[in-house]
Amino acid sequence: MVRVVLIAGLAALVQNAQADEWKPVAGSMLTEWGEQLDSKSVWSEYPRPQLKREKWVNLNGMWEYSITRISDKRAGRWDGEILVPFAIEAPLSGVGRSLEPYEALWYRRNFKLQKEPKGRLLLHFEAVDYQSTVWVNGKEVGGHVGGNLPFSFDITDQVKAGRNTLVLKVVDRTNMDDSFQLSGKQKLVNRGIFYTRVSGIWQSVWLEPVPENYIKSLKVDTKMNGEIRIEPSFVGKGKIRTEAWLDGRKVAEGSTVVKVDQPKLWSPDSPTLYQLKVFMQDESGKELDRVKSYAGIREVGKVKDKDGNWRFTLNGKTIFHWGPLDQGWWPDGLLTPPSEDAMLFEINFLKQAGFNMIRKHIKVEPRLYYYHCDRLGMLVWQDQVSGGKNPKWHRLDPSRNKNHSTPEPSDPIDAEWPDAAHEQWMAELKDMIDHLYSHPSIVSWVPFNEAWGQHRTMEVGEWIMKYDPSRAINIASGGNFAPVGDIADMHSYPHPEFPFHMNEYDDYIKVVGEFGGHGWKVAGHEWDPKKKNFIYGGMPKTIDEYAQRYAESIRLLGELKTQGISGAVYTQTTDVEGEINGLMTYDRKFIKIPAEELKALRDKNELLTK
Repeated sequence: MVRVVLIAGLAALVQNAQADEWKPVAGSMLTEWGEQLDSKSVWSEYPRPQLKREKWVNLNGMWEYSITRISDKRAGRWDGEILVPFAIEAPLSGVGRSLEPYEALWYRRNFKLQKEPKGRLLLHFEAVDYQSTVWVNGKEVGGHVGGNLPFSFDITDQVKAGRNTLVLKVVDRTNMDDSFQLSGKQKLVNRGIFYTRVSGIWQSVWLEPVPENYIKSLKVDTKMNGEIRIEPSFVGKGKIRTEAWLDGRKVAEGSTVVKVDQPKLWSPDSPTLYQLKVFMQDESGKELDRVKSYAGIREVGKVKDKDGNWRFTLNGKTIFHWGPLDQGWWPDGLLTPPSEDAMLFEINFLKQAGFNMIRKHIKVEPRLYYYHCDRLGMLVWQDQVSGGKNPKWHRLDPSRNKNHSTPEPSDPIDAEWPDAAHEQWMAELKDMIDHLYSHPSIVSWVPFNEAWGQHRTMEVGEWIMKYDPSRAINIASGGNFAPVGDIADMHSYPHPEFPFHMNEYDDYIKVVGEFGGHGWKVAGHEWDPKKKNFIYGGMPKTIDEYAQRYAESIRLLGELKTQGISGAVYTQTTDVEGEINGLMTYDRKFIKIPAEELKALRDKNELLTK
């Protein structure tokens, strides 16, 4: 099939060879969105809502793929076709084959340009796991290291009128001891709380024509007084003019600072977004480029209550952060949601269930996910993707180590990392913060979780507090606490607890960063009926007992809130592979506790009241 798309006066013929032959991997668990997937229009939404241009071309669809040894310099024989943007291991890729650490994965696709670009032509990859090298028409245009964030290349000088060939080589050494690769919850052998690995392209690929001088990025900061500050990054020289719009009416204009009178503040109860029109101009005022963006005006902070407990604030008012642990894994797409509608279904369910926050656990989602959190009013705790060498896990309360080996008092909370590995970890942390900085929904960064890859904690904490003082820092969720940042975070399964008797946490916002994990196995909705199930607290005899356990955890959490707890995270949104502790099944087809009942339990225990 050939699609004709107009981009900046160019007719780009984007060919999806044999797209009609695509099928998901036979025998796989599918969501309803996976069952309905059209390979000819997969992930066709504009992928970058905070820096939007009208002209673009989606390169998702059928690509050729090949698997070789890492040392091979070319792909050789092409093994078949793969549906991009799904990883090769994902059923929706149509392949469903694991890439081994000693192998390289190659991709190829052709695209046609009616004539050479006027201006510049950018090639965007939203995420490729893990190490990438890209060629256009046989010429190397660049490489990228990191599996979770976007990267781009200017391919203007490599393309030509007519047919062009794009080739990508990917190496993914998940779990190799010498790699220190940030792979999160991926494992070569998936079991327990770790899941099937993801290799190669797993988010959208697209082309974008831009002028010779253009806006590369925007960093947006806001203040409760209505001030919107915009820090642009340019290719070439220029200045910006900015307009702020609300409900179809221009309400303010300026340059790098726009002041909105009587601003409507962003919050979960009122997620107002101001639309921004940003124009790049030369010294004479001639327009060079224009983009659309948006801003939610809000400020994140903390305050002591009358009992001396630190509390989260939003726009100067205390707010209890209440949300699920959200892995963001799918049975048919793995790290890749099968569609935008699938993501929206989850966020809407959680909103209806009375949650005002999501802890995005060890994963960076597509940009559209955060846009919908901004639009719908969901706070986000954003984890850094973990990897590398671990130290021993020091629980927040050593007396709770009955199910874990207890570290000696002299054991360090940090693993030893070589400088090069640390520098790459820091580069990926900085890039994640830069990438997501302007989203009003994100209110906390979580660099470390349960000692996974934890190293140089004080150095990392001091750096991130200086780099982004506008958000709360949860330096080490679940233990290996260090006196830096804003939060002391206890993990307690199945029911929530906190060591209030330990005064070293009195200067921090106290949260239960994980609890619950109550499980219920739903026949016909198991990812692998032969696989050992993972839950906390043992299997209940009935679904009513399961619901009662959940209700008891929420009752106890309500009591902890009165004692000083300021936020909590319930494990978890969905079942994931062998884990059956979700509020819904892995295929999202069975809701274990209806949203209205979850909200009623929240209200009964006054979790979101002052």
